Amino acid sequence: MPFINSKISTAITDEQEKEIKTRLGQAIRIIPGKSESWLMVGFEPEYKLYFKGSNEEPLAMVDVSVYGSENPAAFSKLTSEICNIFNDVLGIAPDHIYVKYQAVSNWGWNGGNF
Repeated sequence: MPFINSKISTAITDEQEKEIKTRLGQAIRIIPGKSESWLMVGFEPEYKLYFKGSNEEPLAMVDVSVYGSENPAAFSKLTSEICNIFNDVLGIAPDHIYVKYQAVSNWGWNGGNF
């Protein structure tokens, strides 16, 4: 039950959104037990972001929530892949991307909790 939400300082096209969604669906497998079949992805384009007091360069804040326990080694590998995806598709430099992880012990779906 992963959820990846991206706040992006620039506009994105439908094609870019679909490419990012597809590549995140492949990348989520880096975390053991996670797959695209349970992945939800959200986009917040043209989000007002500032980094180091400036908004001159494209920026992204990517929140990754996963059901279960933390996996720092997998999270580190996923951060690298997320930075590659956003750089390849949107031209956002990896040093202008933050990725935040949250392991969640209570996750609801379909009228109940896991």
